[in-house]
Amino acid sequence: MKKVYLDNGSTSFPKAPEVGSVMKDFIDEVGCNVGRGGYESAYSLAERILGTREKLCQFFGFEGNDSNVVFTPNITYSLNILANGLLHEGDHVIISSMEHNAVARPVEYAKKRGVAVSVAPCDAQGRLDPQKVEDCIGPKTKAVMMLHASNVCGTVLPVQEIGELCEQRGLFFILDSAQTAGVLPVDMNKMKISALAFTGHKGLLGPQGIGGFLLRDEISEAMDTVFQGGTGSLSDSLVMPDFLPDKFEVGTLNIPGILGLSAALDYVNGLGLDTIRNREMELLKPFLEEMLDTKGVAVAGIPGMEGRMAILSLDFTEKDNAEIAFRLDEEYGIMTRCGLHCAPLAHQTLGTFPRGTVRFAIGHKNTEEEIRYAIEAIRTLLA
Repeated sequence: MKKVYLDNGSTSFPKAPEVGSVMKDFIDEVGCNVGRGGYESAYSLAERILGTREKLCQFFGFEGNDSNVVFTPNITYSLNILANGLLHEGDHVIISSMEHNAVARPVEYAKKRGVAVSVAPCDAQGRLDPQKVEDCIGPKTKAVMMLHASNVCGTVLPVQEIGELCEQRGLFFILDSAQTAGVLPVDMNKMKISALAFTGHKGLLGPQGIGGFLLRDEISEAMDTVFQGGTGSLSDSLVMPDFLPDKFEVGTLNIPGILGLSAALDYVNGLGLDTIRNREMELLKPFLEEMLDTKGVAVAGIPGMEGRMAILSLDFTEKDNAEIAFRLDEEYGIMTRCGLHCAPLAHQTLGTFPRGTVRFAIGHKNTEEEIRYAIEAIRTLLA
């Protein structure tokens, strides 16, 4: 059976060329640790890790030190560290009503520590008016924490406007770039971002299990450490180092993942974000247009091409969404994701809660033939 992968919102496939071979070569031929060995292989590996930090600084328009890049297992770990390290009793944080649980759950948990949370409402297409964020700002507001684009429907939020607002009001701005890094430009300097959380396995086309965050000194100084343990530095002390990245980077790193991410960054940089995004949007256009004209299908989010990512979230109003997703896979080999996509707030905003949607997330390696095949499969299932 033909296999069509349309679940790139979950993780990208295929990965960038060389990712697998670079990781395999490290495991088979190098294998040592970093910061924990006094020999040439360990020193050489440290330089490769440093090189990856430097690539990330350049990629995300960060003008600070490369030591301000912290590696974590994934973006959810990153957002937890940022929320738990920054927010304390009496603080107030603002999120949007389109958040993934990677933001929504850490701030909900922060309420137990006496942190107040406000949710800036988005409209029924997932769009956010910056004024809604400003309306939430109070005397104890410490940060705005939000995603760049919805994983449910692809709506892009006004990050630069929110960043400028935060700078004007003296607030920290924390961005979840899970759905945009590697597809849309993310410039920390231009967008006034205090801390940027990223993951390697989605738009960056790297492996699972590697993510991280870049943060400015000002927000680092306002944060507590979250995890305690070995760092390969200051081993005489029982207290965590207060310098970066060691302040937040504890234990053995996912070195194969970092090296795989480095190879993926080279590929994305070589291909160019415009090339990747334009290709994805070219594929989205006929799919979106067909679904807008299909009886029994409701498109969640923006019904046009502007202000969105190449994510198409469909509610099959006269059928069971889970059955449609199952039959797409079972009968046509089309891989999607059905349900609430770890984003109940977003589905409540879009009017698709608790039913959820079937999400088709396009990647730049998909083809026109695959999109046409998916359209025809949907038509057949609805006939």
